[in-house]
Amino acid sequence: MATVTVLTSAERRRRWSSTEKARIVGESLLPGAGVTAVARRHDVHPNLLHQWRRQAKREIGDALRFVPVAVAPAPQAGLANGGSIEIELGSVRVRVDAAVDEAALGRVLRALGR
Repeated sequence: MATVTVLTSAERRRRWSSTEKARIVGESLLPGAGVTAVARRHDVHPNLLHQWRRQAKREIGDALRFVPVAVAPAPQAGLANGGSIEIELGSVRVRVDAAVDEAALGRVLRALGR
């Protein structure tokens, strides 16, 4: 038998916080997760969950930017230490080797992107 939620206040719509929406949308994006099953589990209409997913994709899309990439042969010295990568952002050039701390590099690139 289905569970029914009765709203007794003057407000007939439920409110979802951004955190709750993000958690439910994240669950619906997991491999093998079905939107209908996730919506049913959280007592949300599947159409509303689809709307939240579209909103999340738009917000993520606004934050992402692609930059052109050129692959050049590495000098022989760079091969000895495991390789290196050089990133150009406008007039700024960042060169790192294979031992770079990913979190630190992410912070540097975010700072340069501003």
